[in-house]
Parts: sequence; structure tokens; C-alpha cells
Amino acid sequence: MNFPLLKALNRKPALFEKGELHFWDDPYIAQRMLEAHLNPDVDAASRRPEVIDKTVEWVVGTLKLRPGDALLDLGCGPGLYCQRFAAYDLRVTGVDFSQNSINYAHEHDPATRYLCQNYLDLDLDGVFKAVTLIYGDFCVLSGDERAQLLETVHQQLKPGGYFVLDVSSMAHFENRPAERHWSVAESGGFWKSADYLELFERFRYPEQQVLLDQYAIIEADNHVSIYRNWFQCYSPASIESELATKNFVVRGVFSDLMGNPYTPDSEWIGILAQKM
Repeated sequence: MNFPLLKALNRKPALFEKGELHFWDDPYIAQRMLEAHLNPDVDAASRRPEVIDKTVEWVVGTLKLRPGDALLDLGCGPGLYCQRFAAYDLRVTGVDFSQNSINYAHEHDPATRYLCQNYLDLDLDGVFKAVTLIYGDFCVLSGDERAQLLETVHQQLKPGGYFVLDVSSMAHFENRPAERHWSVAESGGFWKSADYLELFERFRYPEQQVLLDQYAIIEADNHVSIYRNWFQCYSPASIESELATKNFVVRGVFSDLMGNPYTPDSEWIGILAQKM
């Protein structure tokens, strides 16, 4: 047993330290991610279809979007939201870094514009009435990346346009204690097609209100891959303050993106922010 390796894996990472880069391009993981997006029975990579339906209906109605209005969906995955927005005759652009998801979106929604690229570096035409970033994607980014994203969104919105997003709340942070466990995945696990040992650990960073779910994957040949899911958690005041640094004003705070009133025990905060 490689005790130095296990000791290294037990180290608490620096805040927003990267794990495996671009793992969504791994053909096996990309396919498993797509399956998770399309699974209608669980809130995994995407939320369930009925929640997506209500979210799209609420966003369109609340923002009074009209046929021909331009909407940009960041982190669009296989286009589940884009397809529904397009049904309202909006001019929809979806952006995602997974070529596998974009290929699926193109195949099933050829009339919508889909782009496979990093949404931190978009250079589009700045004509969007609304930009959406749904299911906590904002929370996985470091502080510098979030600042860059907000600048990008601001540039892409028309004057008075809206940025719609949801973030993990302080209730989300408090409800997830530090923990660790291990398991053996037989052929066909989420991360690898062959057998592997999974060492899971959740790290907490209380001063920054950040959580990390870390998956250390050890294969039979002792090759190690480390996958990290970061969660920056917020209060309504802290997300409002962060958005204000990049000239957004919050027009609505909710417990989700279906318009339900915000309560302190909600694990999500839905935000309607307007470009100043």
C-alpha cells in the first residue's frame, strides 16, 4: 500500500485549487455526464424536466421576453433549457465547454445556435436581453474567474438586460459537514470504465463559506486522478455585494428560479440581476 500517496491525497487543498483539467473532454466521462443530464428521475447534472419547464416559464414571464428577443444560456449542456426557450420564439445561443453535450444539442435542436467554448472568454455581439447561468455554475469558479465572468456577462447584455443565476446558500453550507469514505467501483463506474478505488472527502472552508467535494480515483495500475467540485456559498447580501462590484443591481431574490419566495433554510438562492 502506497502510504505516501494516501497521505498526499489527505492534504487539504488550497482554495479553488484545480483538479483534473478539462475532464469533460474525456470520452467516457463525457458520455456519463450526458446520461446524467438526460436522466429525468434525478437532479444530477441537470434538474428534472418539470423543474426545467417551470424555470423557463418563470424566466420568460418575469422578464417579459418577447419573440425575437436574444437570450444567452451559459453552461447549456445538451440544450435542455435552450430548447424550451426557443419554443417561445426567442433567439437563443447556448454555450458549453463539452463537445459531447454540444453535439447532442445540435442534433436535437438544429435551429438554435450552440457554441463549444469557454464562457469566460466570450466575444459575441452584446445584443442579449437576458443571460442565464443555471444550477450553481457560478459557485464552482474562483473569485478571479467569477469577476471575469461578470465582466463578460455585462458586455454581452443590452443596456437594462438581466442576468439570471442561482447560487448555493449558507443553508447549503451548514447542511454539509466534513466527511470521508471510500468505495470500489466495478467496471462502468462514473469516472472510469475499468475497476477503480474511489476516495471521497468533503473539505470545509468556514471563513470563506466554501465547500469542496474531492474524488481521488486510483486505478489498478496505481494511476491517480483527482476531481474537485467547489461550491462558493452565499447569503443574499454577499451575492448582491459581489454582483454590485461589476455594475449589476439585484432586482429579485428567490429560493429557486421558479419564483418561490426566499427563506433562510433554502439551499439555493435564485437571483434576478440587472445591468446598470
